[in-house]
Amino acid sequence: MLHLLGVNLPDRKKVPVSLSYFFGVGRKLGEQICHQLSIHPACKLQDLTDAQINQLGELLNKMTLEGDLKREIKNRVLHHRQIGTVTGKKFELGLPVRGQRTRTNARTANKLNRRWLAKDYSTYV
Repeated sequence: MLHLLGVNLPDRKKVPVSLSYFFGVGRKLGEQICHQLSIHPACKLQDLTDAQINQLGELLNKMTLEGDLKREIKNRVLHHRQIGTVTGKKFELGLPVRGQRTRTNARTANKLNRRWLAKDYSTYV
């Protein structure tokens, strides 16, 4: 198990999949990072050399990931709530924010958008 920037990455998975263990990096961005560092997408994390792992660490260190990204998202949501935009009001009510229907199928939005209402928000960041 490789420990990189505070995240444990599985050795036996492909590199783009392993990179998706970081909050803020998905499969597509993982593939782009592999292409940028000229790592074959089918290569497993255990097959990387120390130099490639160092390059990967340097590149990921420049990106906004994990706690910083969560803090940035939280600040955006709180800003919308403070200035009273429609988006902020929908966050307050736990409704879908991006134009989805509200009569039905809003179950996921109710779960995700209500977490911004928690009194002790520090548990989510």
